[in-house]
Amino acid sequence: MEPAAGGFSEEQFREACAELQQPALAGADWQLLVETLGISIYRLLDQKTGLYAYKVFGVLEDCSPALLADVYMDLDYRKRWDEYVQELYERECNGQTVVYWEVKYPFPMSNRDYVYTRQLRELDMAGRKICVVLAQSTSVPQLPERQGVVRVKQYKQSLAIESDGKKGSKVFMYYFDNPGGQIPSWLINMVAQSGVPNFLRDMAKACRNYPKKT
Repeated sequence: MEPAAGGFSEEQFREACAELQQPALAGADWQLLVETLGISIYRLLDQKTGLYAYKVFGVLEDCSPALLADVYMDLDYRKRWDEYVQELYERECNGQTVVYWEVKYPFPMSNRDYVYTRQLRELDMAGRKICVVLAQSTSVPQLPERQGVVRVKQYKQSLAIESDGKKGSKVFMYYFDNPGGQIPSWLINMVAQSGVPNFLRDMAKACRNYPKKT
């Protein structure tokens, strides 16, 4: 699991590690949205967009940190288990690796696409092995906007994983996504409310079925 090229700072990786160790929910209006299957999901309203950012804390059982990281980073496998993927691949642009991702949206809405950088690092925090993946939207001339597809320009995600001491993973995830276009914010928030926990369940299932699992 070698780190890919990306413009992320050491502080950003350490912030994700710190959240995994001690959730940072004070000092802001984070609301507990749902608790399910050992996972707690909080949300915070972004005043500029009317959309929510999400923080997820919990344990995914029977899914080791190494396996979870491999599944999360494996784009070819994602195309098999994620029914919303229209197109997904990596490309070298200006000396860095970027990801292109087109997501299926139901008619009459237009599909959305993302261009983002991501980086995976394994950190040793006082003897604790923590795997962190950071991702955020970017723009490169080699991947211009497509006609009929809305480019998502505000996307940010972080994932921190460590062993739960058994066969599972202790997980922290931050997620913010502004799909743009003319979709009302209340509808985006309603879909995300179920979409975030569904993504975690799909990830856990993908881990169980991962063909490269050793």
